Amino acid sequence: MDLAKALAELREQRANLDQAILSLERLASGRPRGRGRPPGRTNDRPKKRPAISSVPSSEDRAKQP
Repeated sequence: MDLAKALAELREQRANLDQAILSLERLASGRPRGRGRPPGRTNDRPKKRPAISSVPSSEDRAKQP
């Protein structure tokens, strides 16, 4: 392998690693979140009630005289 080619590949890998490190440092810095709904917002809504069916279930039919 040519030494100049090996050095060029290593420099390219170093540049990629530097970018990855910077990205992770930005995430870890705790900067404010972007726009949008805050997490946990959907838990404030009341839960949906189960639909009431007009057709009796098999258990209800068995109880009928």
